[in-house]
Amino acid sequence: MEQTKRVRFHLPGLRYNYPLNMLLISMMKEYPYFFRENVEVASFFGEFPTSRWNGGRLSNGDQCDERFVKEVIRSINAQGIPIRFTYTNPLLNEYDLEDAYCNFCMQVADNGMNEVIVVSSILEAYIRKKYPRFKINSSTCKEIKDIDALNRELEKDYNLVVLDYNLNNQFELLKEIKRKDKCEILVNSCCVPNCKRRGEHYRQVAKQQSIILKNRSLPPDKQIPVPGWHCEYGDKNTLYTIQAYPTYVSPEAIWETYVPMGFSQFKIEGRTANLFSLINTYCTYLMKPECRDEARLMLTVNLEHSGIIKVNKPRPAKIVRK
Repeated sequence: MEQTKRVRFHLPGLRYNYPLNMLLISMMKEYPYFFRENVEVASFFGEFPTSRWNGGRLSNGDQCDERFVKEVIRSINAQGIPIRFTYTNPLLNEYDLEDAYCNFCMQVADNGMNEVIVVSSILEAYIRKKYPRFKINSSTCKEIKDIDALNRELEKDYNLVVLDYNLNNQFELLKEIKRKDKCEILVNSCCVPNCKRRGEHYRQVAKQQSIILKNRSLPPDKQIPVPGWHCEYGDKNTLYTIQAYPTYVSPEAIWETYVPMGFSQFKIEGRTANLFSLINTYCTYLMKPECRDEARLMLTVNLEHSGIIKVNKPRPAKIVRK
């Protein structure tokens, strides 16, 4: 298959979505006719909670053990698919670089196949020096909206650069990008266009994460309160509500417009999304329209059989006679 014809998707989840993602890979092998033309899974991205370097999504109260980390990396890589650590914490310092858990995860995945996405220049320099076999990707969190600045970013030693979602569907600007082959398009951002709080949201997640990790070494009476965060938009948005946004990229636009322009890398967000919502998103973007319903049912039923989804039978009520 020619490089220019591949439509490559980066899919969310190394922890919560791992069973769904592995089931999706099995479906691609067993039922390839369900899928749109030339669809490939380019990576699974995320973190193993709770990672100090993680950014963007908060996993409170969860911690993956050594066995799980090794098994997930081994299983995904065995399918020929890279894992991509989403290490986009914007508030890291030199002390944070020595975090034992994050370095353990990097060491397990240090086989020349895997990737990391970064926003912190401190972390990027550290990874390039200590783990030179990892491919480095530039994060959308940098919020690069100027095309000249973006072209300069694309000239740097990055495997891919994830575009700011506000550039989506601005085709006159997108035409000016010189290295479209190195661009990754975030197709289903739940943020409102030009969100003023996007950067602060990432900083707040980093602060929350730091407190959660610190609390693990403190007795119950010394625990530090974790500040909350509320987004009146992203917390409620679904695949259907975001379709009214000018930043939404439809499956039809991918094949009819973006791919002919020279773009081939597309990112679906949803690391902590509702499982049923993510199934629907996968089916919308990856499946042929006429196969979506059957694929959606197949994924759901198999997750139930695996014990990932539990369906409780209704309990019969007793008739009470007065």
